[in-house]
Amino acid sequence: MQKYADYIEQVEIESLWSGRRHVEWNLDRKVNVLSGINGVGKSTILNKLVKSVGITGDIYNHLLKGVHIKVNPADATHIRFDVIRSFDRPLLNADMLSEVGANLVTELDWQLFKLQRKFLDYQVNIGNRIIAALQSGEPDAAVKAQQLSEPKKKFQDLIDDLFSDTGKKIIRTENEIRFTQIGETLHPYQLSSGEKQMLVILLTVLIEDNLPYVLFMDEPEVSLHIEWQKRLIDLILDLNPNVQIILTTHSPAVIMNGWMDNVTEVSDITDQNLR
Repeated sequence: MQKYADYIEQVEIESLWSGRRHVEWNLDRKVNVLSGINGVGKSTILNKLVKSVGITGDIYNHLLKGVHIKVNPADATHIRFDVIRSFDRPLLNADMLSEVGANLVTELDWQLFKLQRKFLDYQVNIGNRIIAALQSGEPDAAVKAQQLSEPKKKFQDLIDDLFSDTGKKIIRTENEIRFTQIGETLHPYQLSSGEKQMLVILLTVLIEDNLPYVLFMDEPEVSLHIEWQKRLIDLILDLNPNVQIILTTHSPAVIMNGWMDNVTEVSDITDQNLR
């Protein structure tokens, strides 16, 4: 029987880079920021941690050799997680392009395409739960139904606020995400790289449906305006207070809104004397 962990307590990596380093990182329940100069191993540590939980989140059967993680509760067998990488590179897979449409030209476009499908499933799930709440006959049925719809509304409000300088707003009468700007309808693929990146992050957080899970992010600040960088962590936690954030960054702005105590330098969690 699958039992899901709420968060990761500790990660230990043996023999990083052919035995020259040993990593032991105790993690905060909410926010963890891994920092350091280029080439020090931030992304390497994050990638090994991601691989250790397996594609399906099976932490019991898919542990990567030399990587050990402790979770809470300790007897959990799986963990929910998402991975967000920031680089908006060209989408080179020709078969993929022909399958989903030539208007998808970058990796962020492809992520948005997949998220749109998950967003539709999320809305069906929420809709069914709202109907069940209304049909329950309980005195507070209407209140419960409204509470179920609040996360989606909060997501839409956040995106409208972030995109307000350019006059873009989410069209709330459509099932898929579309925007209106000065009377014109825009697809998500027509947004700027920074707008796509923020949409990917917040949509990923939304469709986890307030469940406890881990959000891995590798330099999420790339393409984001500095004011968005400052708000990023707070926006994520506002949308899902049950998330655990584990990210790498080069940007001081990401931690400026009260997250400096959650920064860990790679040098502070590595033992370079092991051979």
